[in-house]
Amino acid sequence: MDYSNSDLGKIIKQQRIKVPLTLQELAAESSVSSSHLGRIERGERFPSARILRRIAKPLGFDEDELFTLAGFLSPQAHGGVEETGARYTSRQLDPYVARMLGEEPPEVQRAVIGILSILKNMAKGMAK
Repeated sequence: MDYSNSDLGKIIKQQRIKVPLTLQELAAESSVSSSHLGRIERGERFPSARILRRIAKPLGFDEDELFTLAGFLSPQAHGGVEETGARYTSRQLDPYVARMLGEEPPEVQRAVIGILSILKNMAKGMAK
């Protein structure tokens, strides 16, 4: 499931309001500036893996769930078929890979995820 910047921002904002947290409270809990969080919520910025990791817990997300929503992990439905809302069971991103990827600029992160998606699709095609 691929979300655009604005879709992911809307999800983050809806969850923040649902929790409930103000932008300033989320900023304080996550050590991410409220101005940067506001840009993410408005779809002006795409959060890096490092930012997603910082905001997941205060927003009540499992880290892998937020990574899935951002497109860093592929969703895998329960029982192979069924999705339950926005919650997915995902493969765990190797901690070393997640840490290294989290230190790269968002453009590099997106490129790596794009390459991995292409390779995954090629592997699926070869398996048929």
